[in-house]
Amino acid sequence: MALLAIAAASLLPTAAAADTGGAGQVEEAPTLSNTPFDRQGMWVWYVERSSGGSIAAMVAQARRAGIGTVYIKAGDGGGAWSQFSQGLVRALHRGGLDVCAWQFVYGDSPVAEARVGAAAVAKGADCLVIDAEGDYEGKYAAADLYVRTLRAKIGETFPLSLAAFPYVDYHPSFPYSVFLGPGGATYNQPQMYWKTIGTSIRAVFEHTYLYNRLWGHPIYPIGQTYESPGRGPLKLFRRFAASFGGLAPSWWSWQETSGREWGALAARSASRPLTGYRQEVTHPLLKRGSRGDMVVWAQERLIGAGQDVPVTGVFGKLTRAAVRAFQGVHGLPADGEIGTTTWQALLNFPPYRMAWAGSSALARAGASSARVRPPSRPLSASLPARAYEIDPGPAR
Repeated sequence: MALLAIAAASLLPTAAAADTGGAGQVEEAPTLSNTPFDRQGMWVWYVERSSGGSIAAMVAQARRAGIGTVYIKAGDGGGAWSQFSQGLVRALHRGGLDVCAWQFVYGDSPVAEARVGAAAVAKGADCLVIDAEGDYEGKYAAADLYVRTLRAKIGETFPLSLAAFPYVDYHPSFPYSVFLGPGGATYNQPQMYWKTIGTSIRAVFEHTYLYNRLWGHPIYPIGQTYESPGRGPLKLFRRFAASFGGLAPSWWSWQETSGREWGALAARSASRPLTGYRQEVTHPLLKRGSRGDMVVWAQERLIGAGQDVPVTGVFGKLTRAAVRAFQGVHGLPADGEIGTTTWQALLNFPPYRMAWAGSSALARAGASSARVRPPSRPLSASLPARAYEIDPGPAR
């Protein structure tokens, strides 16, 4: 796959001294271990519409299809969903299933949203998923406050993932660098709905992994059983997943899965990597004029590597100088661009953690205040989405 560059045209200034959003620090990523994400999963929107709401029927169906983890909606914004209860979790556990809670978040009340997620964990969830989509674009301060509040409540090592848009390059203002940055989610579950996007399974894997491998977390692809994709494509998706690291996929969603599709999830032949296919491990190209959250991530990594650069999300002359200096120190061609070779070196350094929410908001993270005013964010946070590969639509 050809390396892609972020659009060069920009109306944003490359300020020499941008507001960083407060003090930050360099952090190491936690060590990962086996989790429920490693079992093939199925997502549940409404329990009552999944196998008629019968727990016994759900357990039986999951066993037949090789499903080991169920992802059940536990909250929407600052409101908890009553369907996610200790009784439900215990019943599914007795059936041999892991139970992962997921919540749809908007970023308007991040502390309240964090409390909803923490409450699901307290009810016995084995893992938690942040479903953040178009509503969160540009909301760096809210994402920062949400993640810090959530981690303070559930602990730094509890299995936490982000399920967001798969095409990172389409969403330059989405705070992936916060949700998947230091102290955030340590698992990545991109919504790779190839049929909805209107592309091939091979293309959705190659495009998604090109960008998502930058975050340095295990990638567990989410495929689709809605819109009747058919038995063959589901098996092919599983084989591509096996070829791209072998991590188990999960599927959206239970209530829209037909009998033949359940069978495709159970087919042993679909667990093998593709014959003759080899993925090309490359990284996107960033250079002077690039803008977006990937630039934020690169700037945070440059600081972690000892370079002095403002975190603006805009690749200007100061960022270019910092890249050249980094390349010089590490014996790389000093062209001032971040391509695959430079990314590979840069990703060895921990990112600098920005405090976008500001010190006063962070100090109140455990208190009653749920809104961030005024927000702090990089210059690139005002950029519109290039496109929506998946219609953000109404909340799920």
